[in-house]
Amino acid sequence: MSNPRLVSRLAAASIAVSIAVMGIKFVAWELSGSVALYSDALESIVNVIAALIAWFAIRMSQKPADDTHQFGHHKAEYFSAVFEGVLIVLAALLIFREAWMALGREHALADPGPGMMVNAVAASINAVWAFILIKVGRREKSPALTADGRHIYADVITSVGVLFGLLVTLATGWIILDALMAFIVGANVLWEGWRVISSSVNGLMDVSVDSKESALIEKIILANATGAMEAHDIRTRMAGPVTFIEFHLVVEGSMSVSRSHQICDHIEAELRKAIPNARTIIHVEPDHKLKDEGIAIS
Repeated sequence: MSNPRLVSRLAAASIAVSIAVMGIKFVAWELSGSVALYSDALESIVNVIAALIAWFAIRMSQKPADDTHQFGHHKAEYFSAVFEGVLIVLAALLIFREAWMALGREHALADPGPGMMVNAVAASINAVWAFILIKVGRREKSPALTADGRHIYADVITSVGVLFGLLVTLATGWIILDALMAFIVGANVLWEGWRVISSSVNGLMDVSVDSKESALIEKIILANATGAMEAHDIRTRMAGPVTFIEFHLVVEGSMSVSRSHQICDHIEAELRKAIPNARTIIHVEPDHKLKDEGIAIS
């Protein structure tokens, strides 16, 4: 079963981690004077804002259904992820601006060694935290937590790229490489923003489960619909951690309502065991509703 309390706690902890990492990165920039490190620090501001929004959205999504939101508030997480994607894109534009301005002015690296070491510490913290968020977010089917983890993971890749670029800059003495690396950082951030937005929009558009889970649903229906004749028009959609499943179940016309209801109850119970937070709606039909494309139940 899903663990909403764990998701909420991780979302709250992500705020503290993001603030700590942001502080570390700005220290790294102050020590080095690197435009690339500054661009990396700028993105960490977005990380803090995104963590705050993710926490709020997760709390909102866990509210029970009410009179005006009868299917629950689960999609709040998708709105959070879309907004986070927009913030990521804005961060990329800020980075591009800073890199462009750096190309037109002379700047020198103050003391890159300590700054690079401090930035490496921040990247290490982010790497561990991103792994935790993505792992738990996918397991608990939390779009906001997963998006936050993916964003932080992109930040790790960015930091590694920045550090590599600075090493090349120190080896060659070409200061312009610092600004060029900032452009690369911005491009990577922009791409990650697009990925977060596109995946979240799919959720808002009621995307179906993947092929693996779809096959599992069909298998469970076939294995637990003894007494029925056929299942057809199986449809699914996802809303955060909740999976909605709908299908038509054909039974003999003479079967009693009580017996058909027992079959439906058994299928629903087995689906809940296999798919946490499954919400199943079964429409029972008489045998003259059989369809050629339906799945025959032996």
